[in-house]
Amino acid sequence: MYSHILIPTDGSKLAGKAVQHGIALAQQVGAKVVALTVSPPFHALTTDTQMIEDTPAQYKARMQEQAQKMLAAVTQAAQAANVACETVHVEHEHPYQAIIDIAASKRCDLIVMASHGRHGIAAIVLGSETVKVLTHSKIPVLVYR
Repeated sequence: MYSHILIPTDGSKLAGKAVQHGIALAQQVGAKVVALTVSPPFHALTTDTQMIEDTPAQYKARMQEQAQKMLAAVTQAAQAANVACETVHVEHEHPYQAIIDIAASKRCDLIVMASHGRHGIAAIVLGSETVKVLTHSKIPVLVYR
């Protein structure tokens, strides 16, 4: 069935549930997983208050720290389920494209992701990354609601 599953996460509560589902699926079918988180690049002109308050170096360090925490949680869950897990953190302007690119480069045969992540104005401005992955991915996508 599936042997290599990509599980992207943004650290949201629903993404955490999708991670658990993806790991459980991997355990049942004997697959390994790649956990991915994508950080937006620093922009001097932005409405993101976190970017406004940081220098580029501070922003990069903070994004790295957040990514490590998110990915460590996935690694811990995978280890508890005895599932092999690789972690990837990338910076990309378009998270959906990073998800598709990493899935291809890691030769994943399934993407398991949440139906949505961010809430409020960020979700409206960014659009649904899940819909974009569904639209552009050439490999199957399992959407967790």
